[in-house]
Amino acid sequence: MADVPVLNAADADAAPKKSKKWLIIAIAAFVVLAGGGAAAFMLMGQNDAHGKKEAKTKEPLAPPLYVALDPPFVVNFEGEQLVRFLQITVQVMTRDPETVELLKANDPVVRNDLLLLFANQKYEVVAARAGKEKLRSDALAAIRHVVETGGGKPAHIEQVYFTSFVMQ
Repeated sequence: MADVPVLNAADADAAPKKSKKWLIIAIAAFVVLAGGGAAAFMLMGQNDAHGKKEAKTKEPLAPPLYVALDPPFVVNFEGEQLVRFLQITVQVMTRDPETVELLKANDPVVRNDLLLLFANQKYEVVAARAGKEKLRSDALAAIRHVVETGGGKPAHIEQVYFTSFVMQ
């Protein structure tokens, strides 16, 4: 008789398991790729939307205007039982021409407040970089206060720069 191929029970179970395994792997890969694609699309869409909003609302900045507070400030203070001197040249940055005029009109008040601030420093503190940065931020606050009391907008004073800083 001719041999008729006969399926064993073990062979019959193996064939469907293989096809189910590949089907599960294919579905899982599809879900992972679809989820990643959706997340990438959403992130790219959000960046474009934020970029367009920022581009519309941002105005180009005016060029910076610097006001030099001349002559340099010279103060003395005690340090280590010695009389020490501090000389600072200060420039104020703004982008508003009206604020420049307000600073020039209130120059005596600005100079007075800065002299009092600079003379009230300790040598050991101002000798360190952190002390100089704190002094600079305090000077910015003092100048903004003068601008505010003079009827200007204190936010228009953006920075204070020490263009010369000599301790002796």
